[in-house]
Amino acid sequence: MRTTIDLPDDLLRRAKATAALQGTTLKVLVASALEKELTQAPRKYGRAEPIPVSFPMSGSRFIPKTNAEINDLLYAEDDQACG
Repeated sequence: MRTTIDLPDDLLRRAKATAALQGTTLKVLVASALEKELTQAPRKYGRAEPIPVSFPMSGSRFIPKTNAEINDLLYAEDDQACG
């Protein structure tokens, strides 16, 4: 995919020089650097860290539910209200 990015002149010159020294293209160098950054960057709420869980003031533990479980609860409430 084609995209346009604005880089500081000095950074672009260094990137072009680095690509030339490595015998590759600027495109490959940038794609490789971006892939490395995205792979190594810590994910705030990805699989690397659990999603924070809230605890009510009473001290009882909040049990997280899946989307399917939440939908089942909502449909059950609707059935009771209409029933």
